Amino acid sequence: MKQLVRLVINGDERTVFLDTRRTLLDLLRDEAGLLGTHRGCDAGDCGACTVLLDGRPVTACLVLAADCEGAQIRTIEGLGLGDRLHPVQRQLIQHGGIQCGFCTPGMVLSAVALLEENPQPDEAQVRQALAGNLCRCTGYAKIVEAVLAAADEIAAQAAPSPLA
Repeated sequence: MKQLVRLVINGDERTVFLDTRRTLLDLLRDEAGLLGTHRGCDAGDCGACTVLLDGRPVTACLVLAADCEGAQIRTIEGLGLGDRLHPVQRQLIQHGGIQCGFCTPGMVLSAVALLEENPQPDEAQVRQALAGNLCRCTGYAKIVEAVLAAADEIAAQAAPSPLA
């Protein structure tokens, strides 16, 4: 069965006529051409396909696209501003939290969701927020350090200038 679905992906309104059995991951990769959302386990265990659905991290392989009617979807492609990286992306690079890069988009979006909800998390809260994202390369320590540094960077950007 097919269904017309209206949603917003990275700020762009889209209307898609799709098979109701297709996942959000299929829609993003095959219909929208957004390949930054990686296909990993297809079981919701690895976090490689994590996107933000109405601001909450979800594994796109487990969400039916037809259930996203009216939703706001944010993928890794919609995170930065032009060629300017998001603080989480920048800090991951600076702290050496990226190796093969397969887990990175999902890891970044999980971290962004955490920082939008809790701008100053502690290490345990960062680890909890990233728990659904598997990384076989980094050992997580550098990723956690990067997220904490991104929180500090975002707070510093938001702080009023002492000269104001």
